[in-house]
Amino acid sequence: MENLLENIRWPEDLRKLPADALPALAEELRAYIIQVMASHPGHLGSSLGVVELTVALHYVFNTPYDRIVWDVGHQAYPHKILTGRRDRFPSIRTLDGLSGFPTPFESEYDAFATGHSATSISAALGMAVASKLRGETKRQHIAVIGDGSMTGGLAFEGLNNAGVSNSNILVILNDNGISIDKSTGALSRYFTKISTSRRYNNMKNRVWNQLGKNATGQGARHALSRMAGAVKSLFFKQGNLFEALDFRYFGPVDGHDVPTLIRTLEALKQIQGPKLLHIVTTKGKGLKTAEAEPTLFHAPGQFDSRTGELIKPGINLSLAPRYQDVFGKTIIELARQNPRIVGITPAMPTGCSLNLMMKKMPERTFDVGIAEQHAVTFAAGLAADGMIPFCNIYSSFMQRAYDQVIHDVALQKLPVVFCLDRAGIVGEDGATHHGAFDLAYFRPIPNLTIASPLNERALRNLMFTAQSGQYGAFVIRYPRGRGVTPRWKTPLELLPPGQGQTLREGRRIAFVSLGHIGNTAIAATRDYLREIGADWDDATHGPGLFDMIYLKPLDTALLTHIFAHYDLVYTLEDGVIDGGLGSAVCEYAAAMRAPGDGSQATDDVKTSDDFHATASAQSPATPHATPAVKTTAVPEIHRLGMPSDRFVLHGPVEALHHQCGYAKEDLLDILRREM
Repeated sequence: MENLLENIRWPEDLRKLPADALPALAEELRAYIIQVMASHPGHLGSSLGVVELTVALHYVFNTPYDRIVWDVGHQAYPHKILTGRRDRFPSIRTLDGLSGFPTPFESEYDAFATGHSATSISAALGMAVASKLRGETKRQHIAVIGDGSMTGGLAFEGLNNAGVSNSNILVILNDNGISIDKSTGALSRYFTKISTSRRYNNMKNRVWNQLGKNATGQGARHALSRMAGAVKSLFFKQGNLFEALDFRYFGPVDGHDVPTLIRTLEALKQIQGPKLLHIVTTKGKGLKTAEAEPTLFHAPGQFDSRTGELIKPGINLSLAPRYQDVFGKTIIELARQNPRIVGITPAMPTGCSLNLMMKKMPERTFDVGIAEQHAVTFAAGLAADGMIPFCNIYSSFMQRAYDQVIHDVALQKLPVVFCLDRAGIVGEDGATHHGAFDLAYFRPIPNLTIASPLNERALRNLMFTAQSGQYGAFVIRYPRGRGVTPRWKTPLELLPPGQGQTLREGRRIAFVSLGHIGNTAIAATRDYLREIGADWDDATHGPGLFDMIYLKPLDTALLTHIFAHYDLVYTLEDGVIDGGLGSAVCEYAAAMRAPGDGSQATDDVKTSDDFHATASAQSPATPHATPAVKTTAVPEIHRLGMPSDRFVLHGPVEALHHQCGYAKEDLLDILRREM
């Protein structure tokens, strides 16, 4: 049997095939994705669901001149393979490999970067208007929106604007009934009502049969117009949502039927103005286990490509738990004690483990769909009426609700608890998903308490502290992945805001950290002490280690102690260095400087981008049981964290930490050089 995919490098190669060969090509493409993803994990289910659509789009439209925007971008694996990246596909999401999302820096076929959801309609509309202004009236602009993205408010803003623009835009609604978890809300019910109506589908089949006889030109346009009229008739009493927004609505059609997709897309090319094609697909199509468990196979890790069975590592009872599971179990424990606690997530109940509470207390947990702005203001409304909402949003997604945090929560001093999962570098998902900015963008906001736990026990205790309601709006950020404490479930304790902790005293160098990244300093210190033959409790050797716990309010008493006893201070945070912990420490150091000492606040401040090049004078050290008091008020300060002038791309977490200068080996190099 001929291997069609082997001969397809670019879409122009695809367009040379006869249309009746395309279903076979789609099957080869799907098999290749399964084969690669089995050993090179990535976003599997969504991409399997759009294989036929991708083939049809590149067959019908003149890409890259015609623009396709994928939303969310993790649907775009088939697109990447058909647009010159087939040979590099196994490198996806690896260091220096292909991005897991579309990016124009990678290919001209990637019209727009789409790591976050609901952006495609607005972006495609902007492109369509630009083409119209240039007189390019035949250029096509397609927004493929699916995996629950239509529930995002930005999608409706784009629809509202596009409907009156008279621009040449085609929105393809990829309706698979699920984002990562099952889609929720009235819109999901609306799509289900359309796609399951017996009366409508009987009518639709007659029209599609007519369309098959008139595949091009006036006949196709007439058949599609009949379908549009039938939809209006069917929904006359309640109105069609998209028609009400001045879109011409077509569908739903089978998103896995290549011939029908091609006929439909060819016909829609001839119709000017805003159009919406509703297709119905199966997430995980072609892999039975993925079809049966779409949430699990959204990004499943390694699996057997023949059977679809997941390859699970051996059970290790000594492993520390994932932070998200500590959150999920602790909120249930707290909610049983405090009836005012409720849980909120924007479409990520499994990802943040709020699904555990959903099973136990469904009436007190709310999945609001991909709607971060609504999630925050909904939480504010609950808090305004006496509840204690725990609003769990991934750090990078919280960026979308910044105004709501300021205006609806902080300004009103409402006791909303924001749990920011995936804070810091997340690894293979890359720049769109790193939780880089939350410390910097939240610190200037009044009436916010900002904290980050060193370990799982601290996360529990911070949640316990926040739910008391006495500290107002409360931000708790923690990373993706596992913690460091297998026996994490200890009695709950209050952690007073503004109080950090001393992990060990040392000499000359102090590592001042915030959050889980402090464990990297602990590990580097243990290795260094082992190298020189010193004990952990020996304060005459090795650095001092200090966990701030809170960024706001800052423990200035602890900082004063550190400044008085250490020559070099390295701040350590898993976020951008400008605006976060390092900046806060430097600001306090500047305030401490005595008037008239002739120094400037930034004279002794170094960042992780330049600390390797710093030549620091070694001062002789006298052994002492406790740190000696220095004669200078403020030490030299180095800031370690993510760079503020560039985006960190994708790869393993440890490798990206090293790129930024704060992996364990980087800290060991500091100790070897400076101690």
